[in-house]
Amino acid sequence: MLPDGPFHPGELAAQALAGVASRGAGIRPFMPEQHRIFFSQLPWLFAGVLDRDGWPLATALAAAPGFVTSPSPTALSVAALPSSADPAFESFRPDSPIGLLGLECETRRRNRANGRIESLDADGFTVSVAQSFGNCAKYVQVRDRLRDGDEPEATPDSLSGLDSAARALITQADTLFIASAAALETETGGVDISHRGGRPGFIRIEGDTLTIPDFAGNNYFNTFGNLLQEPRAGLIFVDFETGSVLQLQGKAEIVWRGPELAQLDGAQRLWRFHVERGWRRAHALPLRWSAPEFAPTTLQTGLWPVAA
Repeated sequence: MLPDGPFHPGELAAQALAGVASRGAGIRPFMPEQHRIFFSQLPWLFAGVLDRDGWPLATALAAAPGFVTSPSPTALSVAALPSSADPAFESFRPDSPIGLLGLECETRRRNRANGRIESLDADGFTVSVAQSFGNCAKYVQVRDRLRDGDEPEATPDSLSGLDSAARALITQADTLFIASAAALETETGGVDISHRGGRPGFIRIEGDTLTIPDFAGNNYFNTFGNLLQEPRAGLIFVDFETGSVLQLQGKAEIVWRGPELAQLDGAQRLWRFHVERGWRRAHALPLRWSAPEFAPTTLQTGLWPVAA
């Protein structure tokens, strides 16, 4: 851990606005053994990267468990790359910042590893890990892995906003992932990818704007701290039944206070995501999952249709 703590100024500002303080004791400059083992068990890995214009992009990689290994406590080796149809394909470059999130649906475990891509070849890439930390299981739904699908990935659809199919997927979503980035010039800055969960209906859609509640979490405010410095962000939604994904880029704003928060049970803050572009990739992932078993914390949260 750095002498002055693991947070950059944006994260510290977000904690102050939220009226909390965190020492970040769980954030380490290396991966503990249990995290290294955890990543090696996963059939998929979520990543946040930057495109050539500096916009965050969120994506997912999938392969047989064991495709992620940890040769040392500060390194991850990933034997997979995005497909050429993935908008994040060209963002995997040596020395580029990257945020990684491992999610184990069966156990609701999730761990993060942020750093830089150290090397890249035709088979995968290695990451030099600068920050490693776990997240609690709040708002993570239990799913069981089913037999993989064998449908080929379709040609992606490029979107300039949300069409009816995108709206339908978001309306039924109980999970999303957000990639954000800030303070790249500091030791504590970089790219991050984070999980958000709720019951279907926890995301409000108004035109091309999504309003998403922020429920009680670890008080690190990694995502919000990034957004205070850099409002550009990337989202990815996964259709757990078909393996299709929806990737979005847009700008985010945070609602820290106001009467709107009282409309939704559990919402401590809100954030709005203004969609600027997107990509829908049918059958992008081979993995298939069962219907969700909602986490107890998820069942305590509100829904926008009920609030309305």
